[in-house]
Amino acid sequence: MPVKPASDAAHNAHPERRHAEGAENYAKAVYQLQAGGAESVGTGAVAERLGVTPASASAMLKRLAEDGLVEHAPYRGVRLTSKGEDLALEMIRHHRLIELFLAEVLGMPWDRVHEEAEVLEHHISEELEELIAAKLGQPARDPHGDPIPSRELDIEDDRTIALSELEVGAGGVFERVSDRDPEMLRYLGSRGIRPGAGIEVTGREPFEGPISVSVAGAEHALGAPLARRMRVSAR
Repeated sequence: MPVKPASDAAHNAHPERRHAEGAENYAKAVYQLQAGGAESVGTGAVAERLGVTPASASAMLKRLAEDGLVEHAPYRGVRLTSKGEDLALEMIRHHRLIELFLAEVLGMPWDRVHEEAEVLEHHISEELEELIAAKLGQPARDPHGDPIPSRELDIEDDRTIALSELEVGAGGVFERVSDRDPEMLRYLGSRGIRPGAGIEVTGREPFEGPISVSVAGAEHALGAPLARRMRVSAR
């Protein structure tokens, strides 16, 4: 009997489960947008992040407000309540633990684990979450360097800066990179540029030109958009 694709299984799930998954996705999206420095998040930004229409986002955010997960800031958008933040952090913990399990235990390439974790994060029990965390040695970071919230849903503060902000001659440690662009991850992986690597800016071209960096004695030219998405702790 053929196995039903995960996306089809999610689509055919009970309506209450689909609503719960939607709430989890929206809470996570609002959390991540707020983490970018926004006090409140507009409907358009949420719609863009989730790839839905503004009307769909508006309707779902209204339901989240009714459920006590977000509160509206007049003329500014929404922000998570403490209940909504806990839900978002729980999903982020699931997601990043699953990514690390897929990469370290199953050997899945780091550019493929995000898509799988997006589906699986909604369906693991608290018991399985704890078993995965124990198997991995209670890890602090996922394969892309992002911090994993603790069991108590604490998460470390982000003290990194974008690689693009470093001046020529400055260096640091490459800490993390977004998991949302597989092509970008394949590019970095093919050059051996992974979180934990020391990195130094050796040159910079003007007008959004490439940034030259040295990693483990090898020189690389990185486009400005990529350098903006790579986070480093400066020395």
